Order: sequence, then structure tokens, then C-alpha cells
Amino acid sequence: MPRIRQIGALIAAVALMTGGTTAIAGTSSALAKTGPISVAYVEVNNNSMLNVGKYTLANGSGNVFDIGVIFAANINYDVAKKSAYLYFNPNVQRVLDNVATQVRPLQAKGIKVTLSILGNHQGAGFANFPTKQAAEAFAKQLSDTVAKYGLDGIDFDDEYAEYGRNGTGQPNASSFVYLVSALRAAMPNKLITLYNIGPSASRLSYGGVNIASKFDYAWNPYYGTWGVPNIGLPKSRLSPAAVQISATPSSTAASLARRTVSEGYGVYLTYNLGASDVHTYISAFTRELYGTDARYTG
Repeated sequence: MPRIRQIGALIAAVALMTGGTTAIAGTSSALAKTGPISVAYVEVNNNSMLNVGKYTLANGSGNVFDIGVIFAANINYDVAKKSAYLYFNPNVQRVLDNVATQVRPLQAKGIKVTLSILGNHQGAGFANFPTKQAAEAFAKQLSDTVAKYGLDGIDFDDEYAEYGRNGTGQPNASSFVYLVSALRAAMPNKLITLYNIGPSASRLSYGGVNIASKFDYAWNPYYGTWGVPNIGLPKSRLSPAAVQISATPSSTAASLARRTVSEGYGVYLTYNLGASDVHTYISAFTRELYGTDARYTG
């Protein structure tokens, strides 16, 4: 290996080991993005997942967003069978059927793509599986989906379940623990994240098992606010900040990003990334998170 390449490789290795950002002499681009990871939820009923990959950092250090979340698949309830099942509306199904063009381009850029699971007003939720076997059966549907479509993980959003509807049970202590435990066992190297809301978020321990450590990340679900998720994860895996892109004032987005960095948290959550060029808005928080503007690549 020529000496200049050896030096460059050594500098890169040091940067990775120390978590710092550095540049090889004679170049203007940083070797790697540093700072909190940024997450983008995309309402695929209205927008393309490809929008997640259209923003880069102006200093050349990488993508603005590290995780794109397909929002959302549903947990539905089959009244005849008295069981929960995973449901994809036509827009979610379209993304999954076209992963080659809707997901793989993001993954090729180093962006993780996960699938959010949301209640659907039918009584089925993550917190009311009647048995361990029922929870494990749903976990298998989730892990099978991740494997089939080559996704990077699952996000849990316990909203709109309407527990009790269609004769379903109320939230119990064991259900979510069984579900997440089974899912983590089935996909040890994939992401499992928690949108910190609903009955499931407060039922993380049962029978001597606490599932907090089984999550990769957890985030505040209330846009425009600061709220540390009450889950036993280190700061590096929490997002107390949550913003709705363009709807949350840019000054608030910047302030929340500044606080994320100053208080040592490792994640910054955004929701509802659309098709229009909003790099000016996004720059308000990337300047605080990464010290550089965002760039829209179209």
C-alpha cells in the first residue's frame, strides 16, 4: 500500500475509534458524520421513502438522516379467529412490493429503513395479547416481514388500538414483554425501537424480565417538546427531542437540537418528511447537531 494511503487509512481508523471527525490533508470533506443520529418518519400514504435520502450535510460528512421509518403498518384483529394479525394498507404494501426502488437505494447510502407498527381501532394492541403464544405468533409475523423484505427493524407505536373493542382484553402486564422478547430473539441484529406512548410503554417488566435493554432506541412522541423517555436506556439511545418537520417552528427545532447536544443525548427525532425541498428548515437543526447546513440533492 502506498505510504499516503497508509496514512489516510490510519487517520480514518483513529477517527472511528475515537468517535471524532477528521479530514485527510488536501481534502475538504470530513471522513464521517459525528453527533446524534437523526430519524425521519415518512407517511407513505402521501410521500415517498426516497425523500429520506435526498438530504446530505453540506460539509460532505454524510446523510442528514440515519434511519427512515415507514409509517405505518397496523396490528389488526380477526374477530372470527380472535387473534391479532399484521396488516399493510395499499400504500405500505406498495413500498414493500417495491423495496428494490423504495428501500434499497436508501440502504445503499447507509440509511437504515424500519417499519412502524400502529394500532388500527380494532381492539388489538401490543399490550393485550391473551397468552404468551399469541404474542410470540405476532412477533413471528413481524420478524418474517423484516426478513422477507430485507428491512432493518421494527418500530412500536402503541396508539389507536382502542383496547377492549371487538371483545378484546384490556392491557395486561405480560403481553408486551412476551412480544418484544420473542422479537429480539428472532432478530438479534436488527433494530427494535419504541415510540414512547400508550399502555405498552409503561409495561416493560414482567416475571423478572425487563425488556428496556432489548430496544435499540426510544423517543419522545410529542412534537415540538422535550421529554426524556422513561426507559432504562443510556442517553446515547434516547431522543427527548421530537419535531414535526415544517410544523414545529424552526427556532424550536434548533433549540431542541442544541439541547440534545448539550445534554449528551444520541438521537434526534423528526416526523412527516415530505416531497418538498425543506433544506432550509432542516439546516436549522443540522447546524446544532452537526455544525453544518443541510443540502437538498433532489
